[in-house]
Amino acid sequence: MLSRIEEKLAQTVWPQFENTYYHTFSRVLDAFIKNRVAEEHFSCVTGYGHDDIGREVLDAVFAHALQAESALVRPHIVSGTHALATGLQGCLMMGQTMLSITGRPYDTLEEVIGLRGDSRHSLKARGIQYQEFSVFQENGDSADANNYAVNTDFSPQQAESIRKADLIFIQRSRGYSLRPSLSIEQIEQLIGSIRLIKPDIIVMVDNCYGEFTQINEPTGVGADLIAGSLIKNPGAGIVPAGGYLAGRKDLIESCGEALTCPGIGTHGGYMFDLTRTMLQGLYLAPGTVREALKGMSLAANLLEEAGYATAPKSNSLRSDIIQLLMLGDSQKLVRFCQILQSKSPINSHVSPIPAQPPGYADEVVMAGGTFIEGSTIELSADGPLRPPYAAFLQGGLTYAHARLVMQEVLEHLIN
Repeated sequence: MLSRIEEKLAQTVWPQFENTYYHTFSRVLDAFIKNRVAEEHFSCVTGYGHDDIGREVLDAVFAHALQAESALVRPHIVSGTHALATGLQGCLMMGQTMLSITGRPYDTLEEVIGLRGDSRHSLKARGIQYQEFSVFQENGDSADANNYAVNTDFSPQQAESIRKADLIFIQRSRGYSLRPSLSIEQIEQLIGSIRLIKPDIIVMVDNCYGEFTQINEPTGVGADLIAGSLIKNPGAGIVPAGGYLAGRKDLIESCGEALTCPGIGTHGGYMFDLTRTMLQGLYLAPGTVREALKGMSLAANLLEEAGYATAPKSNSLRSDIIQLLMLGDSQKLVRFCQILQSKSPINSHVSPIPAQPPGYADEVVMAGGTFIEGSTIELSADGPLRPPYAAFLQGGLTYAHARLVMQEVLEHLIN
């Protein structure tokens, strides 16, 4: 069965992944060549890290690869949430307003914004206002993740909110919700509509899970700032920690001061001998993302043929590495995660069970025997135990791994 599905995918969607890989890898390689990366850039300056030519070329290579004017790439950024928080803190001042146009951001940003908790370091505590609306419109059953449309024409009320805001926040990936991920084309349309209303507003995009899934990045179609994690797509599974911001040079300098302090900004910090690994991870990233996309399309097609709903569909455009599998039953969701865990390189002997993490309203089951803790470019899955009991499957360093897991799912869950 899997061989038949592979033959079909090889004639339909996989050529798109190959085309994207060719273009994104070409741009990454061009970034290395234009910045004349050499062995001397692999050495780090200790202590204050002043005049670290490796750190400087790392930022320049990432900026070119991500179609940005400047970049800030650091192991000191502990997660994608930290990268996003650094961007928001670097761009917003007291009395200004952040407006999310893709609805409520991912759960981990709620405390950063001040929607939950009482931290003295939240945006709210610093006198920054928050507003939101959603460009996603439900068409029918909201439990079907394919029944959403994206409205790029703003209503008068939405346009007024944009005029009053200082920063527009766009979350590219679906994250932990059923709404679809935004394509680069949709992001470009949204930014164009925003610029007609307020040309000088800062547009920031949460780029987590989306890097190199399409030919262009949000900074290539008008975004002022993007942010993401190096234990997702751009680290290719070999970078042990870190995150990045990329965009306008003035904004990156401001974000550097938010990460370190005024007077140091982007110009200091020991890199812990990770410059070589970060550069190598970026070099491998387009190919690794291609492998993940192939695995996600296989999983979607297999589940579709077995009668399950999926999002995106196996033949749909993909703009992140996340695949929703609507299993429709809590026991099937748990079993799916257990199968994946049993075929993982790390902790294959562990059997995941549902638990309720802090900050979540429902029990969640998680599977991921990854070399890097929490790495979601490595094959992993999780899902809340609530209808429609969807498994959020993501990543895969190699297509072969995803195929082996899907063979187990076929034999021990579907059949």
